[in-house]
Amino acid sequence: MKEWFAALNQREQMSILALGLALVLYLLYMLVWSPLDEQRENLAMQNAAIAESQVRVDAMVSELLQLRQSGVKSGSRRNLTSVINESTGRWQLPVMRLQPNSRGEIQVRLENAAFDDVVQWLHHMEHTEHMLVREVSLTQASTSGLVNVTARIAEAG
Repeated sequence: MKEWFAALNQREQMSILALGLALVLYLLYMLVWSPLDEQRENLAMQNAAIAESQVRVDAMVSELLQLRQSGVKSGSRRNLTSVINESTGRWQLPVMRLQPNSRGEIQVRLENAAFDDVVQWLHHMEHTEHMLVREVSLTQASTSGLVNVTARIAEAG
C-alpha cells in the first residue's frame, strides 16, 4: 500500500489524503455527532414535557390547598354515600341502588318503602343533613301505603 501511494504524484497523494480526511470527518459526524445531537433534541423535548407536567401539578396542588383552606372536603362523594346509607338504615328504607354521577350527585332507588318514612327521610336529608334533594320521583307500589322512589341527592353549597 505504501509503494502504491509513493508511486503516485504529489497532487494525487494530496487528493487521496483530502478524500481520506473527508471520509473520516463524515464517519465521525454520522457515527458520533448525529446520534448525540438527536439524543440532545429528545432530551430537550422530554424536559419540556416534564416542565409542562410540573406546571399542571403545581396548579392542581394550589387548587387543592385552596379547597382545603376554604373548608371543602375531599372525598365528598364517599361522605354523601355514607350519609345516605346511614339515614336510610335509620328509617329502614329498602335501598335498591345508589348510583353516583359525574356532577357529584347520587341517585337513590328505594322500592316498596313506606310513604311516611320516605317523606321523613327526605325532610331529614334536607334540613338535618343539609343535603340538596334535586329531584324525586314517586310511584305507587303494589301494596297500599308503599311507594317506589328515585331521588337525586347532592351536597348543598
